[in-house]
Amino acid sequence: MFAIPGQTCENWKHNLETIAELSTEHISAYSLIIEEGTPFAQKKLILPTEDEEYQMYEDTAEILRKYGFHQYEISNYARDGFECRHNKGYWQRTEYLGAGLGAASLFQGKRFSNTRDMQTYLADSTEPEKIREDVTTLSRNNEIEEFMFLGLRMTEGISERQFERNFGCRIEDIYGSVLAKYKEMDLLEHTGEFWRFTRKGIHVSNPVLADFLLDE
Repeated sequence: MFAIPGQTCENWKHNLETIAELSTEHISAYSLIIEEGTPFAQKKLILPTEDEEYQMYEDTAEILRKYGFHQYEISNYARDGFECRHNKGYWQRTEYLGAGLGAASLFQGKRFSNTRDMQTYLADSTEPEKIREDVTTLSRNNEIEEFMFLGLRMTEGISERQFERNFGCRIEDIYGSVLAKYKEMDLLEHTGEFWRFTRKGIHVSNPVLADFLLDE
């Protein structure tokens, strides 16, 4: 984790080099986010500046590349063949079933989680429907939105062909103006059949992704 209290760019570089030299196969590198209303947010913290946090992110990709890692997702790096299947499955919306208390699932067009109550789980776990909570049936628009803002986390981006196979229309039919807008701003780029963030775009990905939400 980077951009933590008291950390400098040099500290972070040293940490990266130390980890990379341990024959590590996969590294996740996230910047610290201070959430409002948490005890951490009440403290007087000396945090790196925005410019320093930006530099730490760029240093991560550059240093890890020298050690044979490639960045396959906004915050994840791996040696060839060691990308996390769980991560990729999540960003590509592969169905999964969670087992255990509070475990989340994406299955048959629905998102849901298991109960967090142990007694309920033990009593009803042979009947999965009884332990499921927060069940959301995804609309077509929900699935399109997820395809975009989850898929764009991958550095390879999203496939126009896959979009058309999934939803029966061209991506430009729904997002033409949004894609053109961010391509013009050099935040998205179009390569072959893929749309993906530029290096500049990665740093402002959250507000860009918000533009892919659809009205129900």
